Amino acid sequence: MNQNTKTKLWPILLSIAVILLDQITKAIIIKNIDPLSYPLTSTNTPINIIGEYVRIIHVRNNAIAFSMGSSLSANVRSILFGLMPLAVVIAVYVIYFRNDDFTKLQRWAICGILGGGIGNLIDRFFRKDGVIDFIDCTFFGWFGMERWPTFNVADCAVVICGGIFVITFIIQIIKDAKKSGEKKENE
Repeated sequence: MNQNTKTKLWPILLSIAVILLDQITKAIIIKNIDPLSYPLTSTNTPINIIGEYVRIIHVRNNAIAFSMGSSLSANVRSILFGLMPLAVVIAVYVIYFRNDDFTKLQRWAICGILGGGIGNLIDRFFRKDGVIDFIDCTFFGWFGMERWPTFNVADCAVVICGGIFVITFIIQIIKDAKKSGEKKENE
């Protein structure tokens, strides 16, 4: 196995780790906390982690971020939120393996994003009630929201690794522009 192949394969471990951590935490939530409903009972009451600021609850999301698309029919949701993202994940992995221009950090970030995407796709395909979300945070009334929409480990991986990827991409663009400017000055 050549060095280039190893460089591309190692970050796949992050995808696997994110998928496993995401599915394990969701299994723990399913086993121990009933889905949130009102009135609250002893088995569905939120568990305060940091007071009321961060708590663990059990909700099911059959839509996408911020519950967008929840009013669509089940068939439309399965195509838009299941099959299309699956096609995107496959396309990104193909691009990932064919492209030699990504930095090491960008490769790790891409694999973190893909691991999160796959974690939520597993829910979409194998959990009829939707994606399991369980991290619930106060949002202090910003943007008219008292609480941030509930999320999970896969969502965290997508956001954190997505942020890292964007930052590294911007840094790379700045470096390339600087090199290009220096090159023109020397001509």
